[in-house]
Amino acid sequence: MTPEHLIPVSKQLSRILRHRPESVGVVLDANGWCDVVELIAKLAEHGTTISLEELEVIVATSDKKRFSFSPDRERIRASQGHSVPVDLKLREKAPPPVLYHGTVRRNMQSIMKAGLLPMNRHHVHLSPDVATATAVGGRRGPPVVLIVDTHRMHKDGYRFFVSENGVWLAEVVPAKYLRAK
Repeated sequence: MTPEHLIPVSKQLSRILRHRPESVGVVLDANGWCDVVELIAKLAEHGTTISLEELEVIVATSDKKRFSFSPDRERIRASQGHSVPVDLKLREKAPPPVLYHGTVRRNMQSIMKAGLLPMNRHHVHLSPDVATATAVGGRRGPPVVLIVDTHRMHKDGYRFFVSENGVWLAEVVPAKYLRAK
C-alpha cells in the first residue's frame, strides 16, 4: 500500500494522468504516456516536489496498480480510467462468467434502468472479485455490489478488455445483464 505521505501525490497523479494533464502543463502521447522527468519538473513548478524514488514507490505500491512505467522506465501512464482521448492498446479478452461492479445505493435506480455507462470515461470498470467491487463502491458511501452476467453479454456480442492492472473494461453494460448481490 502506498505510504501515507504519498497518497495525496498519488491522487494528484491520477487526476493529471487520467483527466487533466494540462493542469500542470504535461502532454500525454497517443497511448497515454508522459515523460517521467518532465512530469517531476512540472509537478515541482506547481508546488508538488517528488523525487524519482518516491514516484517509483507510488507506482510499485499503488493498491490498484493505477500507474505503470514503460519498459525503459522513462515514461509513465495511468493504467485505465481516462477521460482524455488515449489509446491504451487494450487487449480484448473473453471474460470470466461473472464480473462485479461496485456502486452506492443512490445510483441503483438509474443503473437498473439505463445500465452501467462509462459517463466521462472511455469504459465501464468491472472487478474480478466481490472484495474489489466492495472497496470501489465504498469510496462514496455504503457499497452495493452488482453481479454482471458477462458470459451472456459476451455470447451476445459485447466486447471486453483487460487493462494492465487487471481491471476489466466494457463499453457499456445494459441493465438486463445486471443483478444486485
